[in-house]
Amino acid sequence: MTKAAESKGIAISVMGREFRVAAPAGEERQLLASVDLLNRKMKEIRDTGKVVGNERIAIMAALNLAHENLHTAASTPASPRIERENPASSVVVTIDEAYVKGRISTFESILEKAVSEQEKLF
Repeated sequence: MTKAAESKGIAISVMGREFRVAAPAGEERQLLASVDLLNRKMKEIRDTGKVVGNERIAIMAALNLAHENLHTAASTPASPRIERENPASSVVVTIDEAYVKGRISTFESILEKAVSEQEKLF
């Protein structure tokens, strides 16, 4: 598959300026959610009146978002991560083992509850 087939051009608007950016196939919604978040952060900074100019506002928003991301990552308990290489695409996939085990446990609970409710019917 070619790079052009793997990504899609999306029109976005950041602080009233129009841009066209590439989004990997299937990730268009995440891109638009990111644009929404960026616009909110930039408007928040602009509305304080302390920073003037879209470029400076964009830099401050990027720094704030990066700081929030690092803070969140630092406060999240570390869990074992497993890296797997996908031979079909030469992409390394990182798997959060604790997260996956937690999700499996949640699904098991849901299934057990559903089966239990079904058994009551017979």
